[in-house]
Amino acid sequence: MAGTRKPVVEVRRSQRRRRTVSAYRDGERVVVLIPDQFSRAEESEWVDRMLARLAAREGRLARSDAELLARATRLIDLYLAGYGAKAVPASVRWVTNQNGRWGSCTPADRSIRISHRVQDMPEWVIDYVLLHELAHLIVPSHNARFWALVGRYPKAERARGYLEGVAAASCAPVAT
Repeated sequence: MAGTRKPVVEVRRSQRRRRTVSAYRDGERVVVLIPDQFSRAEESEWVDRMLARLAAREGRLARSDAELLARATRLIDLYLAGYGAKAVPASVRWVTNQNGRWGSCTPADRSIRISHRVQDMPEWVIDYVLLHELAHLIVPSHNARFWALVGRYPKAERARGYLEGVAAASCAPVAT
């Protein structure tokens, strides 16, 4: 890619580290922590692998509001097409001030907000949270009709389980 350059990489070897490899950004530099016994070939392989992982993670974190709106439009077409304009939000955006829920919807002004904590989750979980909020544009409450709409998403139960697991692991119940 033009304009893309490999970052400065600092490799730190540790005698205590046996199998694990980790990496993090320190300003413009990437620090890769590896076991001391790794060969130069293993070091090179792991540096490349960890750079790819960091890039993927940062790409997920850089998800934009425009991308979120495009995703919402796709979900409407797939699962809520029969509802026309009623299913279309006025705005969809990522927010950093929602720590007690994964997303929220205000049907009165047709706005949807998705917690930034969802950004690093798998695509199918993001789709579930977004579809859940889109369904609130049609049915504001969590009644049987609402859950029937959400249930159109094939991975709804799996995503709910994933979110429940994340909430349990953080010892804080989180609602959608």
